[in-house]
Amino acid sequence: MFSYTFHWNQAFRALPQMLDGALVTLEIALLSMAIGLALAIALTLFRLSGNRALSGIATAWVEVARNTPALFQIYMAHFGLGNFGIHLSPFTALLAGIAFNNAGYLAENFRGALKAIPDTQTRAGRSLGMSSLQAFRYIVLPQMLRIAFLPATNQMVWAILMTSLGVTVSMNSDLAGVTQELNARSFRTFEFFALAAVIYYVIAKVVTLAARLLAARMFRY
Repeated sequence: MFSYTFHWNQAFRALPQMLDGALVTLEIALLSMAIGLALAIALTLFRLSGNRALSGIATAWVEVARNTPALFQIYMAHFGLGNFGIHLSPFTALLAGIAFNNAGYLAENFRGALKAIPDTQTRAGRSLGMSSLQAFRYIVLPQMLRIAFLPATNQMVWAILMTSLGVTVSMNSDLAGVTQELNARSFRTFEFFALAAVIYYVIAKVVTLAARLLAARMFRY
Protein backbone atom coordinates (compact mmCIF):
# COMPACT_ATOMS: atom_id res chain seq x y z
CA MET A 1 0.00 0.00 0.00
CA PHE A 2 1.01 3.61 -0.62
CA SER A 3 2.28 4.87 2.74
CA TYR A 4 4.56 7.77 1.85
CA THR A 5 4.00 10.88 3.98
CA PHE A 6 4.72 14.17 2.25
CA HIS A 7 6.66 16.84 4.14
CA TRP A 8 6.38 19.87 1.88
CA ASN A 9 7.23 22.22 4.75
CA GLN A 10 10.89 21.12 4.58
CA ALA A 11 11.05 21.89 0.89
CA PHE A 12 9.36 25.28 1.23
CA ARG A 13 11.68 26.26 4.11
CA ALA A 14 14.61 25.59 1.78
CA LEU A 15 13.05 27.62 -1.07
CA PRO A 16 15.35 30.67 -0.55
CA GLN A 17 18.41 28.42 -0.93
CA MET A 18 16.95 26.86 -4.06
CA LEU A 19 16.19 30.28 -5.54
CA ASP A 20 19.79 31.31 -4.90
CA GLY A 21 20.80 28.20 -6.81
CA ALA A 22 18.39 29.17 -9.59
CA LEU A 23 20.24 32.48 -9.96
CA VAL A 24 23.51 30.58 -10.45
CA THR A 25 21.75 28.38 -13.00
CA LEU A 26 20.64 31.48 -14.91
CA GLU A 27 24.14 32.96 -14.69
CA ILE A 28 25.70 29.87 -16.25
CA ALA A 29 23.01 29.65 -18.94
CA LEU A 30 23.32 33.32 -19.92
CA LEU A 31 27.13 33.24 -19.98
CA SER A 32 27.13 30.03 -22.02
CA MET A 33 24.70 31.59 -24.51
CA ALA A 34 26.80 34.75 -24.85
CA ILE A 35 29.98 32.73 -25.41
CA GLY A 36 28.16 30.26 -27.65
CA LEU A 37 26.69 33.06 -29.74
CA ALA A 38 30.10 34.65 -30.32
CA LEU A 39 31.64 31.27 -31.19
CA ALA A 40 28.70 30.38 -33.47
CA ILE A 41 29.14 33.58 -35.48
CA ALA A 42 32.85 32.79 -35.80
CA LEU A 43 32.08 29.22 -36.92
CA THR A 44 29.59 30.55 -39.45
CA LEU A 45 32.23 32.91 -40.85
CA PHE A 46 34.70 30.01 -40.98
CA ARG A 47 32.25 28.10 -43.14
CA LEU A 48 31.82 31.08 -45.45
CA SER A 49 35.53 31.87 -45.66
CA GLY A 50 36.31 29.41 -48.43
CA ASN A 51 39.34 28.26 -46.44
CA ARG A 52 39.27 24.46 -46.24
CA ALA A 53 41.06 24.33 -42.89
CA LEU A 54 38.73 26.83 -41.21
CA SER A 55 35.68 25.23 -42.79
CA GLY A 56 36.88 21.83 -41.59
CA ILE A 57 37.30 23.11 -38.02
CA ALA A 58 33.78 24.57 -38.06
CA THR A 59 32.25 21.41 -39.50
CA ALA A 60 34.04 19.19 -36.97
CA TRP A 61 32.92 21.40 -34.09
CA VAL A 62 29.28 21.29 -35.18
CA GLU A 63 29.35 17.54 -35.77
CA VAL A 64 30.85 16.80 -32.35
CA ALA A 65 28.57 19.24 -30.50
CA ARG A 66 25.41 17.93 -32.14
CA ASN A 67 26.16 14.22 -32.18
CA THR A 68 27.68 13.49 -28.78
CA PRO A 69 25.96 13.77 -25.37
CA ALA A 70 26.31 17.10 -23.58
CA LEU A 71 27.38 15.11 -20.52
CA PHE A 72 30.45 13.82 -22.40
CA GLN A 73 31.35 17.37 -23.41
CA ILE A 74 31.19 18.54 -19.80
CA TYR A 75 33.20 15.49 -18.68
CA MET A 76 35.90 16.24 -21.26
CA ALA A 77 36.14 19.82 -20.00
CA HIS A 78 36.38 18.77 -16.36
CA PHE A 79 38.15 15.39 -16.38
CA GLY A 80 39.57 15.07 -19.91
CA LEU A 81 41.53 18.31 -19.90
CA GLY A 82 42.91 17.38 -16.49
CA ASN A 83 45.00 14.69 -18.21
CA PHE A 84 46.84 17.49 -19.98
CA GLY A 85 47.40 19.52 -16.84
CA ILE A 86 44.43 21.84 -17.47
CA HIS A 87 42.27 21.75 -14.35
CA LEU A 88 38.95 23.57 -14.56
CA SER A 89 36.67 24.22 -11.62
CA PRO A 90 33.21 22.61 -11.76
CA PHE A 91 31.70 26.02 -12.61
CA THR A 92 34.15 26.67 -15.44
CA ALA A 93 33.93 23.11 -16.80
CA LEU A 94 30.14 23.24 -16.83
CA LEU A 95 30.20 26.64 -18.51
CA ALA A 96 32.73 25.44 -21.11
CA GLY A 97 30.79 22.28 -21.89
CA ILE A 98 27.47 24.07 -22.34
CA ALA A 99 29.06 26.90 -24.36
CA PHE A 100 30.70 24.32 -26.66
CA ASN A 101 27.33 22.64 -27.16
CA ASN A 102 25.52 25.94 -27.69
CA ALA A 103 28.04 27.07 -30.30
CA GLY A 104 27.50 23.92 -32.35
CA TYR A 105 23.71 24.15 -32.35
CA LEU A 106 23.62 27.92 -32.88
CA ALA A 107 26.07 27.67 -35.78
CA GLU A 108 23.75 25.18 -37.46
CA ASN A 109 20.79 27.50 -36.82
CA PHE A 110 22.73 30.34 -38.41
CA ARG A 111 23.57 28.17 -41.41
CA GLY A 112 19.90 27.47 -41.93
CA ALA A 113 19.09 31.16 -41.54
CA LEU A 114 21.74 32.09 -44.10
CA LYS A 115 20.21 29.70 -46.61
CA ALA A 116 16.95 31.61 -46.26
CA ILE A 117 18.62 34.91 -47.28
CA PRO A 118 18.88 35.39 -51.08
CA ASP A 119 22.38 35.91 -52.50
CA THR A 120 21.05 39.04 -54.16
CA GLN A 121 21.16 40.75 -50.75
CA THR A 122 24.94 40.44 -50.64
CA ARG A 123 25.31 41.42 -54.29
CA ALA A 124 23.20 44.51 -53.66
CA GLY A 125 25.52 45.53 -50.84
CA ARG A 126 28.58 44.92 -52.98
CA SER A 127 27.08 47.06 -55.76
CA LEU A 128 26.86 49.92 -53.27
CA GLY A 129 30.60 49.73 -52.65
CA MET A 130 30.60 47.59 -49.53
CA SER A 131 33.29 45.01 -48.92
CA SER A 132 32.25 41.39 -48.41
CA LEU A 133 32.69 41.79 -44.65
CA GLN A 134 30.64 45.01 -44.60
CA ALA A 135 27.87 43.41 -46.63
CA PHE A 136 27.78 40.52 -44.18
CA ARG A 137 27.85 42.78 -41.12
CA TYR A 138 25.27 45.35 -42.20
CA ILE A 139 22.96 43.37 -44.49
CA VAL A 140 23.24 39.62 -43.95
CA LEU A 141 23.96 39.42 -40.20
CA PRO A 142 20.88 41.41 -39.04
CA GLN A 143 18.61 39.27 -41.22
CA MET A 144 20.31 36.08 -40.07
CA LEU A 145 19.83 37.01 -36.41
CA ARG A 146 16.18 37.85 -37.04
CA ILE A 147 15.49 34.45 -38.59
CA ALA A 148 17.52 32.54 -35.99
CA PHE A 149 16.33 34.48 -32.93
CA LEU A 150 13.36 32.37 -31.88
CA PRO A 151 15.09 29.02 -32.59
CA ALA A 152 17.97 30.31 -30.44
CA THR A 153 15.44 30.76 -27.63
CA ASN A 154 15.01 26.99 -27.60
CA GLN A 155 18.76 26.66 -27.17
CA MET A 156 18.63 29.05 -24.22
CA VAL A 157 16.01 26.86 -22.56
CA TRP A 158 18.15 23.81 -23.33
CA ALA A 159 21.16 25.56 -21.77
CA ILE A 160 19.17 26.19 -18.59
CA LEU A 161 18.23 22.53 -18.38
CA MET A 162 21.77 21.38 -19.21
CA THR A 163 23.12 23.14 -16.13
CA SER A 164 21.59 20.30 -14.08
CA LEU A 165 24.39 18.08 -15.43
CA GLY A 166 26.77 20.02 -13.21
CA VAL A 167 26.04 17.63 -10.34
CA THR A 168 28.12 15.03 -12.19
CA VAL A 169 31.23 17.21 -11.82
CA SER A 170 30.50 18.23 -8.21
CA MET A 171 28.86 21.52 -9.06
CA ASN A 172 26.85 22.29 -5.92
CA SER A 173 25.90 25.97 -6.16
CA ASP A 174 23.34 25.81 -8.98
CA LEU A 175 19.72 24.74 -8.59
CA ALA A 176 20.37 21.04 -9.23
CA GLY A 177 23.41 21.01 -6.94
CA VAL A 178 21.58 22.76 -4.10
CA THR A 179 18.62 20.41 -4.51
CA GLN A 180 20.92 17.39 -4.43
CA GLU A 181 22.58 18.55 -1.21
CA LEU A 182 19.23 19.29 0.44
CA ASN A 183 17.99 15.86 -0.56
CA ALA A 184 21.14 14.19 0.83
CA ARG A 185 20.52 15.81 4.20
CA SER A 186 16.79 15.14 4.44
CA PHE A 187 16.04 12.21 2.06
CA ARG A 188 12.86 14.02 0.97
CA THR A 189 13.61 13.27 -2.67
CA PHE A 190 10.15 13.75 -4.11
CA GLU A 191 9.45 17.07 -2.42
CA PHE A 192 12.78 18.72 -3.20
CA PHE A 193 13.08 17.56 -6.78
CA ALA A 194 9.42 18.27 -7.51
CA LEU A 195 9.92 21.83 -6.28
CA ALA A 196 13.12 22.14 -8.32
CA ALA A 197 11.26 20.90 -11.41
CA VAL A 198 8.63 23.61 -10.90
CA ILE A 199 11.37 26.25 -10.64
CA TYR A 200 13.03 24.99 -13.85
CA TYR A 201 9.63 25.01 -15.58
CA VAL A 202 8.87 28.57 -14.49
CA ILE A 203 12.31 29.81 -15.59
CA ALA A 204 11.92 28.16 -19.00
CA LYS A 205 8.46 29.64 -19.51
CA VAL A 206 9.57 33.13 -18.45
CA VAL A 207 12.57 32.99 -20.81
CA THR A 208 10.37 31.82 -23.71
CA LEU A 209 7.78 34.55 -23.08
CA ALA A 210 10.44 37.24 -22.70
CA ALA A 211 12.08 36.15 -25.95
CA ARG A 212 8.79 36.34 -27.84
CA LEU A 213 8.06 39.81 -26.47
CA LEU A 214 11.59 40.93 -27.33
CA ALA A 215 11.31 39.51 -30.85
CA ALA A 216 8.00 41.31 -31.39
CA ARG A 217 9.65 44.57 -30.33
CA MET A 218 12.96 44.16 -32.16
CA PHE A 219 11.70 42.67 -35.41
CA ARG A 220 8.54 44.62 -36.11
CA TYR A 221 9.54 45.28 -39.70
